Amino acid sequence: MVTVLAVASATPVPASADGPDDLQVESYVLPVGAVKPSLEDVQNGRGTERLRELAAQAEPGVGLAAETVGPAATYAALSHRASGSTPTSDGTGEGAPAQPMATAPEPPRTMTFEECKRGLGSDKAFYVKSRFAVCDGASFLQTWVRNNTPVGESMFNVRVVGTIAKNSRTIDFQYYFTDFATTGSTGAPGMPITTKGNIPQSWPAGARYTRGGNLPGTKTFTELKALRTFHQTVNAAPGQGSGRNLDSLFAVYEPAISYAPPAGWTVRGAHGGKLFMLAPRWEAASYLANSTGGGNPARKGAATFSYLTTLTLSAKQGAEERAEAQHIHQAFLVPQDTKPYMSAKKVPGQTAADPLHRTVSARRIDDNRKAAVKQCRRYWGPNYTSGGKECDEYPFASTYEGAAEHYYDPEVREFNFSAKPIPGDDNQAGGNILKSFYAKNRIIDGLDDGFIVKIVT
Repeated sequence: MVTVLAVASATPVPASADGPDDLQVESYVLPVGAVKPSLEDVQNGRGTERLRELAAQAEPGVGLAAETVGPAATYAALSHRASGSTPTSDGTGEGAPAQPMATAPEPPRTMTFEECKRGLGSDKAFYVKSRFAVCDGASFLQTWVRNNTPVGESMFNVRVVGTIAKNSRTIDFQYYFTDFATTGSTGAPGMPITTKGNIPQSWPAGARYTRGGNLPGTKTFTELKALRTFHQTVNAAPGQGSGRNLDSLFAVYEPAISYAPPAGWTVRGAHGGKLFMLAPRWEAASYLANSTGGGNPARKGAATFSYLTTLTLSAKQGAEERAEAQHIHQAFLVPQDTKPYMSAKKVPGQTAADPLHRTVSARRIDDNRKAAVKQCRRYWGPNYTSGGKECDEYPFASTYEGAAEHYYDPEVREFNFSAKPIPGDDNQAGGNILKSFYAKNRIIDGLDDGFIVKIVT
């Protein structure tokens, strides 16, 4: 359960006969799904340490998901925890099917409240279902203290779900206020709570946005408990971004919840809090869908959330890309056994800290393939293609980390890749999945985007 607080009628705290009381509200921002200490625990002193532990779990000072890419990743501290993700049928939790596949799946573009709740669990700040369906959340707890003695508790949870329809520039942020509860004597019912959806930074700076929806502004605890759900839409018109044939615009979106104490009370601690930020992006890449807006320039391009995503390949029996997936799996697990030989080889694309980056440069892709073929010929001879085989390379030729990376950047270790002849059908199937993955997830060229690879065995 989200909370152990009992719902009770809030009772105003009476004034002392000896004079005005010292009325304080101790405020905490905690993980949205964590079990909070009861009022009895706080009164007995047992709950104070638990509150501190929960506040630490919420990673004070952290603003963005660990998987954030692009300029937003430098705006605020990144979480040290991986975001929640959708479990696969084999329980690995990477958000893609484990069964053999011939193409990349369509990424989800919707998310229910219950999905967000399950995805965040008891300690996650972020849940990334896909680059088009994400959520974050926090729990707001208030301990009401009279003359240094806790006399009541109140709380509420907020979760914000961001979703983007296919080929749309409009992002919908759905706000869910839930789990309102009070126990003991509090001033919570009349406490004003203010909700805002801020965009504190854009890249390039000065971008303008069109907003819609019905954010509540300032409502009391009691009013929000009755209303519960709101949404805000944000759209960025094309033509404000940077990059030739790209028009990319990055931003951070910051749901902010704040509250003021009722008359006679003062707040110790957080006056509410800014939920962890989400990282939207808009672009109109010429090599991605809807680059012309279907003839309407005002609608060209689309929005995504600027997070790393995962390409899943199957090494299971029957998978069309099986040989390629097995090759990559070997490069991940035993790189010293791959060709060309290089001591301390560690190929990228395995973790969020070391992702792959797409290139659309025909010359660089061709150079990557030539460098890989050179190694296939070196180790397997000029007839390595016999039986319909092709030279497979990892990292992929369509990435900056491909086999020719050292030629473009001499500071990068040479031979930090793997090349191997595999059946041509498997190689082609893997290539088709990769192309589909790029298109459906709107992966853009350059270091402001990225992805990792998972092999299902």
